Amino acid sequence: MEFLQQNWYWAALASASGAWLAVDLIRNRGDKSQLSPVEATLLINREDAIIIDIRDPAEYAQGHVPNARHIPAGELVRRSSELEKWKNQPLILCCATGARSNAALDTLRKAGFDKLYNLRGGMMEWQKAGQPISRKRK
Repeated sequence: MEFLQQNWYWAALASASGAWLAVDLIRNRGDKSQLSPVEATLLINREDAIIIDIRDPAEYAQGHVPNARHIPAGELVRRSSELEKWKNQPLILCCATGARSNAALDTLRKAGFDKLYNLRGGMMEWQKAGQPISRKRK
């Protein structure tokens, strides 16, 4: 008890950190469409998932997931017919941080796509995980 009284700030930090992790775990538990970079790689290797990069052309040119198809978010509705041939395959949407691709997920879901996933954390998380990137235009 004396230890906690003298080091109350460490105990408070540990409690806050634990609470933050618990909230994040509960929030992401029900959403199976969010994939980590490792889960995305497994889906690509096991089920031939297609990566759709929805970033702007300049962002895409700076580096993208190898073999990713580039369809900017603003053109997604107009070019969704290009994705029809992959309607029965898993599609993983990717952007810089995962926010834009999460919104694009809803757009494609309304267009009738079922096997949709979002790369959680986007390219930032992909690179942080040490996954390969490509700088060639696709």
